[in-house]
Amino acid sequence: MTFHDFHFEAKLQEGLDSMGYAKPTPIQEQAIPVILQNKDVIACAQTGTGKTAAYILPVLHKIIHTDHRHLNTLVIAPTRELAQQIDQQIEGFAYFTGVSSIPVYGGGDGATWDQQRKALDHGADIIIATPGRLIALLAGGTVNLDHLKHLILDEADRMLDMGFFEDIVRIISYLPKERQTLLFSATMPPRIRQLANKILNHPVEINISIAKPAEGILQQAYMVYDPQKVGLIKHLLKAGNYSSVLIFASTKENVKKLDQTLLRAGLPVKAFHSDLEQAEREDILRAFKSKQINIIIGTDVLSRGIDVEGISLVVNFDVPPDPEDYVHRVGRTARAETTGTAITFINEKDQRKFFGIENMIGSTIPKLPMPASLGDGPPYQPEVRHKKSFERKKGPQRGSSHKGSSGRGFRRR
Repeated sequence: MTFHDFHFEAKLQEGLDSMGYAKPTPIQEQAIPVILQNKDVIACAQTGTGKTAAYILPVLHKIIHTDHRHLNTLVIAPTRELAQQIDQQIEGFAYFTGVSSIPVYGGGDGATWDQQRKALDHGADIIIATPGRLIALLAGGTVNLDHLKHLILDEADRMLDMGFFEDIVRIISYLPKERQTLLFSATMPPRIRQLANKILNHPVEINISIAKPAEGILQQAYMVYDPQKVGLIKHLLKAGNYSSVLIFASTKENVKKLDQTLLRAGLPVKAFHSDLEQAEREDILRAFKSKQINIIIGTDVLSRGIDVEGISLVVNFDVPPDPEDYVHRVGRTARAETTGTAITFINEKDQRKFFGIENMIGSTIPKLPMPASLGDGPPYQPEVRHKKSFERKKGPQRGSSHKGSSGRGFRRR
């Protein structure tokens, strides 16, 4: 199948041809015909599968054939970085069509706010907005959604993780009931089902490789004690031949500390976190995409907010808090049917957490031996550590052989 089989409007197809889009991905192949039929959709597809094109292309086709142009489509995204990237993709797809889009997000200065309001005053076919800024615009009467035809929620699971459920419900109260609603998510937890039942009308369900990393990702792990982590990341970055590297740490503070440590070691890294001004963050992403910067360190916000092809290595300096975050992090590499490597550092306390990740993705990730210069790491014994934790919480029982933290009161496997 090719994109010509969808019979898109000629100017839209011209844009696809100029961008080298030939064969649709599975999510595009399944979602586009349903969206063209004006049906609501709930789609589960991991990052890197082409879901932005899956919902934007049929919507652009329909906008082109609309007689009276108003604000036609609202895309809600969890982060400003994702909103900007969606807008950039729309700009590319719609280059020959005359369809316009505006990204609307918070976090900027007063000039950014004024620029967004002026752009809205001039009108646009598509708005891509973060929930907080959109609510502010709606409350101020800056944006009129009376003629809206399409509502799209992208990265819906992430929005709920960030506490946006009530904001989304509030936004929807401003929208016409007669509309097409498309919900795209990388995972499908119960809260997404609850939201879907609230806002979608007899949706068609599409599931593509739910919550599993792409096959092109070489997944590896090291068992480490915390003091070994810095030495290991230095070894990997200096010994490996990686063109673009993303390093994920658990907190903003850890990102800053690791950034300073690696800079002192002579490694060309950049920290990406919420304390940076919006312009600084945009400059870092642009430099990373153009290969002027090769290594970025960030938190999980980066895992949902960066769409760059050709990332060769993803490092989880800290084990992600849940399996879904692991999928999003490692999904930054091996995009668009390429290959890449994802390496996770597992300390003693995170063993059970990583074991849960392996259970969810249905595979055991190889544990590599530590470099000889760094010494051995801890053994991988997640079930033993889980039992230790349970015994500590429960406390010694009458007649038990519990021996405290030494773990001699139970048999090791």
